[in-house]
Amino acid sequence: MHHVALAVTDGMLNLELSLAVEVFGSDLTHLVDPWYQFSVCGPGAVRVGRFHMEPDHGLDRLASADTVIVPAWADTDQDPPGELVDAVRAAHESGARVVSLCTGAFVLAAAGLLDGKRATTHWAHTRELARRHPKVTVDPDVLYVDNGDVLTSAGKAAAMDLCLHLVRLDHGSSNANKIARRLVVPPHRDGGQAQFIETPVPTPGNHPLADLFPWVLGRLGEPLTVEDLARQARMSSRHLGRHFKQVTGTTPLQWLHVQRIRHAQELLETTDDTVDAIATAAGMGTATTLRRHFHRTVGVPPDSYRRTFRAQNGSGAESSGRHHPGEA
Repeated sequence: MHHVALAVTDGMLNLELSLAVEVFGSDLTHLVDPWYQFSVCGPGAVRVGRFHMEPDHGLDRLASADTVIVPAWADTDQDPPGELVDAVRAAHESGARVVSLCTGAFVLAAAGLLDGKRATTHWAHTRELARRHPKVTVDPDVLYVDNGDVLTSAGKAAAMDLCLHLVRLDHGSSNANKIARRLVVPPHRDGGQAQFIETPVPTPGNHPLADLFPWVLGRLGEPLTVEDLARQARMSSRHLGRHFKQVTGTTPLQWLHVQRIRHAQELLETTDDTVDAIATAAGMGTATTLRRHFHRTVGVPPDSYRRTFRAQNGSGAESSGRHHPGEA
């Protein structure tokens, strides 16, 4: 069972910490079995916002975790606590995948884990992170950055995007979608999407595209165009593009492309359909087209993705996926 440890100390922020607890600390074995083993690690009783938290273990327990999550840290004007920085560094040296949510990136940077790497944090703190840690390539315009064994997210809702990305890496797109449905959030927002959009996480019924999204997702195998989407939404193509940018941070065609790729991933994980059949079902037309776009987006061909996923999640295979430094 994959062990996720949440690293806490005085001054952590409520929202990002709570998101991590909700995703990894809830008993979701009725949806995904096995789920994660989860623990909270800290130096003793800590204050989080207006509340007090009693950790399950000391910070030394981080070194035995498969994944360590550092939530947002409030006082970015000060250096993070040395004992937290040392414990996070030791966990990474022991082979843990280390993840920061929002301003938790300051802890990872202080530990030297972001040197020479691309990283992000809440857009309001990206300049300060870059100033204090010049060896880090800070990207202020993305939701999260995945460096394999070190991952960072932007602020607030983007922390949920990264948490679901971790579930997707560990348990596949199909199971990540189950968790997203339970949490009533979109199943996927690409990490390269812009941070600062008017409605980061659209809620059903509160925007003009609420009825369009499920309509499109039910027709991914059809040759949809922007005009088709605009006609279904009862608006012009120009107005559709404006609303898409406001709600999703991207264009209709880019959003549709991502949904087709994610649908192909789910079919590769959950069916024995041929790549040709999956290409048709995902609206890619031919296996050649699917292979080209899939490799460009996911990083591996569809056949390799299927073999890798089944090797990680098949009978008798190790699925804890403990990451080691430098391992993608």
